[in-house]
Amino acid sequence: MSLIKYDPFAPVRSLTNVVDEFFNRGIGELIGYDHAFSVPSVNVVEKPDSFTIEVAAPGLEKGDFKVSVENGCLVISAKKEKNEEVKEGKYTRREFNYTSFSRSFTLPETVNYENVHGNYENGVLRVQLPKREVAQIENARVIEIE
Repeated sequence: MSLIKYDPFAPVRSLTNVVDEFFNRGIGELIGYDHAFSVPSVNVVEKPDSFTIEVAAPGLEKGDFKVSVENGCLVISAKKEKNEEVKEGKYTRREFNYTSFSRSFTLPETVNYENVHGNYENGVLRVQLPKREVAQIENARVIEIE
């Protein structure tokens, strides 16, 4: 037989834990992950002559994306709607699916906005942001430490 120490505040602590668990969950846990908002993962790679932004967005097509540069910000957004209707005998099944996201990135002044380009291949959108010639020369400078 084991002894259990009596704690008069145990019911209050268990109620606090229940409230904390309910309110400290994400929206996906409350309404289900299928309906939760999602934002694709992004990698940003800096090279001496450019930046590359890679967006993982499988299941989309090239025409679903909108990429723009506005007021020093790169805005990447996508929208895809899917409506499917299947009639089988007396039953009609309709499925609607809507996916969208938008990501914004503040661009440094060293980016050459006129030569930004991108491509979509194998579920990954790659946006190339070339640097200005002045920025490339300045970045190549070596500083000696005394």
